[in-house]
Amino acid sequence: MARREADGMQDINGRNPEGIVAPEEAVRVARHVTWVGFWWNALLGVAKVCGGILGRSNALVADGIHSFSDFLSDIIVLVMVGIARKKPDERYQYGHGKYETFATLLLSVVLLAVAVGIFADGCRNVVSALSGEVIPRPGVIALDLCVLSLVVKEWLYRYTRRAGERINSAAVVANAWHHRSDAFSSIATLVGVGGAMFLGEGGRVLDPLAAMVVAVMIAVVSVKMAIPAIKELLEIALPADVEERIREAIVSTPGVRAYHHVRTRRNGYSVIVEVHIKVDPDISVISAHDIASDVERRIRGVFDRDTSIVTTHIEPYNGERIGPDGSCVKNDV
Repeated sequence: MARREADGMQDINGRNPEGIVAPEEAVRVARHVTWVGFWWNALLGVAKVCGGILGRSNALVADGIHSFSDFLSDIIVLVMVGIARKKPDERYQYGHGKYETFATLLLSVVLLAVAVGIFADGCRNVVSALSGEVIPRPGVIALDLCVLSLVVKEWLYRYTRRAGERINSAAVVANAWHHRSDAFSSIATLVGVGGAMFLGEGGRVLDPLAAMVVAVMIAVVSVKMAIPAIKELLEIALPADVEERIREAIVSTPGVRAYHHVRTRRNGYSVIVEVHIKVDPDISVISAHDIASDVERRIRGVFDRDTSIVTTHIEPYNGERIGPDGSCVKNDV
């Protein structure tokens, strides 16, 4: 059996020779962008809640609560990303990547809980308005804060997503989408507050309606985040097109007569692949080992980063029937 992992070599910029961001640099980048978002969320949360109260806007208060919820998501990322990038040890022999996946799932749960709360509050206010209760006209401060929030949160989304894609962190990218969901909510809030300000008493119901629209947007984002995280925690195989590329890499390796039992899964930012390869029974152990190492190298070449854990099991080829994809039928595991 042959197995190889990234050697961790770095240059002076914290990258290895292939241009992959080293784990230490990845943690530093993740923490930096998260702290930036953390303090902006603090400022916006306080400003929007206070501005919503002073400006008589339920939608802006709800938007401010949404920003406060980012505190929890930022803390989760700060804690979990550092753990996820730790090197494998005796207890976590495949690494700590699932901590990052779990963090992403927690982010989605927080978003969904916030969405439910905002939607319920918006419903109560809409019912009150339809029952004849006059909703106060929002002040100019509410409109100004909507515009400020929209600009800042869109910038935070772009800034955080670029960093997350650079270090290949699902949790950081998920946190970027959290910022984007806040930007979407600011758009809905801006429409609601503007309508409530300029369309008379009948238009003031737009403020709580905007809060409900915000809630739906947040819920959709939370579900989109949760589904891949749940699949990974349940160890669903990689997508079919990715597995096809892996199979092509295996069968194209010189010396491989056939293969079977390809198994794939994700572990945070890492990809785990296991495969049984069949070689000529008359070659030396050294030659068989070299073939296995070549298979592992080619499988890693399928991905853009050298963070894959590939395990090969060598078997003699005894004339088994080979299918069109180069695999053979093997009854025993």
